[in-house]
Amino acid sequence: MTQDEIWLARYNDVVSFIKTNRRNPSKYIPEERGNFLNWLKANRKAMNAGRMKPERVVLFGELMELVESHRRKNQYE
Repeated sequence: MTQDEIWLARYNDVVSFIKTNRRNPSKYIPEERGNFLNWLKANRKAMNAGRMKPERVVLFGELMELVESHRRKNQYE
């Protein structure tokens, strides 16, 4: 598998996790942190630093919109 195929497979895993569970990966559950959260954080840093490939930026931008739509709200707002 090429690097692009591996990245796309992980991207699809994260998207399916969020859509299935209707929530973002938790930092308190080790399986989610290791599999999904760390990947999200690393790619967010790469995108913000400008090191991400242009074709990945579009897909990752869509994923960030999905993540924002499942963001938790403060109960006092």
